[in-house]
Amino acid sequence: MLNFVICDDNFNMLSKLSKMFESIFMSNNIDATIACCTTSPQEVLNFISSNKTDVVILDIQLKSEINGLELAEKIRAINKSCYLIFTTGHMEYTLIAYKLKTFDYLPKPITSERLEETVIRLLDDMNGLPKKYLKIDNKNTLVDENEIHYIKRDAMKLVYHTTEKDYEAYSSFNKIQSSLPQNFVRCHKSYIVNINNIVNVEPVTNTIFFNNNSQCYIGPKYKNNLMEVFNSYGISK
Repeated sequence: MLNFVICDDNFNMLSKLSKMFESIFMSNNIDATIACCTTSPQEVLNFISSNKTDVVILDIQLKSEINGLELAEKIRAINKSCYLIFTTGHMEYTLIAYKLKTFDYLPKPITSERLEETVIRLLDDMNGLPKKYLKIDNKNTLVDENEIHYIKRDAMKLVYHTTEKDYEAYSSFNKIQSSLPQNFVRCHKSYIVNINNIVNVEPVTNTIFFNNNSQCYIGPKYKNNLMEVFNSYGISK
């Protein structure tokens, strides 16, 4: 799930933007949520410091101790990869905003059509990033690869087990394996594991453990190859 953060000093604008985003998420089958919606720059920084954040929408002219551009600089010090989108009625700030690795600039008043266009471009950009987001179905479901612990084959479906939740998609290992990053390794006839998220391996029971107490298994046919991968990555389990 993608986490969006919105910061604007106008409560009415916050409510309007939040509803517009939620409508766009629903109409386009986008797995996303407004995780933080606030007028407080400090609340934004506190949230981003302790939560996965994918997209931040900032009003440049915040009536606060800092403006949106200064807040963006502080955000970049915490999270260098999240997408930044600015909103404002002051066109003269556009060039400055883009220097902060800004994805888009939305002039006020913001229309639903303009916002939806930005969100669709955002998804396309995320989907094109190597080793970052995986598009797992035809419903614009994007999953951060770093959040995936393992992928399980369950009859005609694949189950992506992540830190937050499980995602299901009708597909097969043969269809997805070539598109997965190198840290995703087949460890069982029914499992592909993200070796970056392994916290322990029990060789006697052939069990792999992850930091949320979930687990998957190693098949005898795949054990030697998995151990070779561990060695190549310099991993000692």
